[in-house]
Amino acid sequence: MPEPKHPFEYQRPTPEHVEQIETVRAALKQAHDTILETIPHSRERSLAITQLEEASMWANKGIVFN
Repeated sequence: MPEPKHPFEYQRPTPEHVEQIETVRAALKQAHDTILETIPHSRERSLAITQLEEASMWANKGIVFN
């Protein structure tokens, strides 16, 4: 059984990972644009955008680590 990856070590993405990351990034960009177009300037809009940024980071880590 391979040793688990340490969560604080850099994991270089493979070309396949990069393709998956770009797919997720495109979907999140579309969600971001939709939020900007439909939700008025507000704390809630800012939080929604922040959560998309967080989702992007976790998705990237999930792609590279698994």
